[in-house]
Amino acid sequence: MGNLKQSIFAGLFSTITISILTFLTYKTGLGIFLLASFGSSMVLLYGYPESPFAQPKNVFFGHLTTAAVGLIFLYFIPLPIFLIIPLAVGFGVGAMILLNITHPPAGGNPIIVIIGSVSLDFLLSPVISGSIIIIVFAIIINRFILKKNYPSQKY
Repeated sequence: MGNLKQSIFAGLFSTITISILTFLTYKTGLGIFLLASFGSSMVLLYGYPESPFAQPKNVFFGHLTTAAVGLIFLYFIPLPIFLIIPLAVGFGVGAMILLNITHPPAGGNPIIVIIGSVSLDFLLSPVISGSIIIIVFAIIINRFILKKNYPSQKY
């Protein structure tokens, strides 16, 4: 029964959080707040908030680091796309692990950056702004609604 409750709450709160990002993106002139990899972040933030990969530091810096790596490869590595995408993903994953900021959903950010040929503004919106919003929602929902110890003090 605990798994059913966990799955219902994770689905519900994922819907709410992504709904807010979608509303901000499509119904206001404030910018872009959605990033495809945020959908995967929901799995960790609401399904497994006790995981070290779901901690705010990992979510924020994991997304920021891998998006920045994608931008570096997009703008400064003059190789064909079929080479820069796997290299950027590899460097991004390696950087997260080296810096102890691993957030698995962020591993896809270099692909999004390179395929989308995004500008440097992408770091601010959606990466930084969206990451802050999902972290704030995760803290509020996990700590105050679900009464979980989030963020975890052991990481």
